[in-house]
Parts: sequence; structure tokens; C-alpha cells
Amino acid sequence: MTPILEAIDEFLGHINVERGLAANTVAAYRRDLTTYAEFLSDRGICELGDVTEVEISEFVRERSRTAARSSVARALVSVRNLHSFAVGEHLADENPSEHISPPKLRQRLPKALTVDEVTRLLAAPDTSTPVGLRDAALLELLYSTGARVSEICALDLDEATAALADPDAGLKLLGKGNKERIVPLGSYARAAVDAYLVRARPGLAGVAKQPDHALLLNQRGQRLSRQSAWAVIQQAAGKAGLGTDVSPHSLRHSFATHLLSGGADLRAVQELLGHSSVATTQIYTLVTVDQLREVHAAAHPRARDQ
Repeated sequence: MTPILEAIDEFLGHINVERGLAANTVAAYRRDLTTYAEFLSDRGICELGDVTEVEISEFVRERSRTAARSSVARALVSVRNLHSFAVGEHLADENPSEHISPPKLRQRLPKALTVDEVTRLLAAPDTSTPVGLRDAALLELLYSTGARVSEICALDLDEATAALADPDAGLKLLGKGNKERIVPLGSYARAAVDAYLVRARPGLAGVAKQPDHALLLNQRGQRLSRQSAWAVIQQAAGKAGLGTDVSPHSLRHSFATHLLSGGADLRAVQELLGHSSVATTQIYTLVTVDQLREVHAAAHPRARDQ
């Protein structure tokens, strides 16, 4: 018999070291499985082999009372992967989670900004200051590349200068699962990054006793964090009159939606976003289908109500 906590430790080590999943993904698994272990412990179950479909179904029902359906679905995926791993490693004889269904999720379309809204957002930083130049570079990079905010914050100086040195070169990004991809860097983003490197970064770097190799620096001369990048976007959104419902992912969603609206191939957008499956990218096609439906309803003589 294998203790549940021991199996969880082995599983987390496996996805961290052997599968190389991102730290945030491993942390999410850890939270879900810690909650699962506590749930089982409260019912006197401490051994993996003692878990049945009944306990897992009850776990899903209890979580559904207090958590969003997306969180419950993710927790069930964590539980399934744990039990599947345990069977594969001969820590358990069977997987009791195989036939447990997750709660049905509402399909939510990504929140995308209009081109005009993006333009206002990108123009919001005060580029007469070093911090404003940095903020402008951050926003332009996010919209130009469609990158996750963590990918932009993780960029080092030499990666950016290499991309700037060759007009035809792209920017190398390190995505989920340590997968590398190269994305084109538009002229506006190039200009914003170049202005930041020349007029702002040297002053920001000079504050720190030990220079940081990060591209984007905070006012202490250290790497800009994801939380700080989020605050930059919120501040720019407020200044642009876009309200508070704008996040780093808003620019990523807008990037994908605007490309597809402009006729870009779905597979190309998948590669640019770093999605492992085209199914993940297809949700953006729903946005453009809605837009086409609106155009059709407004313009076609036989689309209006009689």
C-alpha cells in the first residue's frame, strides 16, 4: 500500500523533473492535490489503494459547492493524472478516477480589445520618463508578439539585442514546458524597445549594485515581475479610459483575434501563440465568426427581421 502523500510527492517530482512542466503548472498541481489529500484524510483515507470512485465523486461535488467550475475541472485533471501515474509506476493497481466526469464548463470567449482600444492603450505611457519608456516597450512587445506576460518578463537583454540587430530576425521566447519558439517583432515594438534600451535601461540598471541581465527592469534595477507588469497594464488601461477589465492576456487575445480577423491562417496563429494543440487556438475563431455574423446581419438585405 502506498501512502497518498508519498504518491503525490513522487508525481510532483515526475512532472517537474522528467516532464519539465512550468513552475506555475507544478504549483497548481500541488495546490489541487494537497486539497485532495486533506479531503481524503478527513475521511480516514491515507492509502492510495483505499480510494474509490465514491470518494472522488464526493470530492468533485464538495469542491463544486465553493469553487468555480473551471477550478473543479482542473482539480479533477490533477487527481486523474495522479492516479494514472500511480498505476504506471505500480504504486496502485487501478485508477478509480477514470469514469468520473468533470462539471460542464461554459465556453467563454476571450476578451479582446478593438484596434482603436489597443492603440490608445499603447499610447498611454509617458515616454518622457525612463519608466514610461519601459512601460511602452512592455506593451508593444506583448501586442506585437502575442506572448504571455511571463515570457516577456523572462526575456534577457542579449535576447532582445540579438532580435534588434537583424531586421529579419524574430524574438526567441521560452514558453510552457520550456518549449522555444521564434516570433516576428514588428516595427513599432522594435522602435519602442530600442528607445528603452538607449534612453531608459542604462539609468534603471545603474541603480542596482549588481546589474541584472533582464531586458525589462524595475526602478530598483531588478527584473520586472509579472505582478508589476500587470500593474503597468492596469495603469495604462485606466489612463486610456478602458476601465479595469484589461489584463496581460487581453493583449494576447487581441493579438490572436486581430490576426485571424485580418485573414491569418489558424495554424500560423497557433505557432505564434505557442499552443501545443490547434484546438486551443480555435476558440479565437468563435470571436471572428461572431463579428462576421454581425456584419452579415447589418449588411445583407435578407438577414434582417421581416
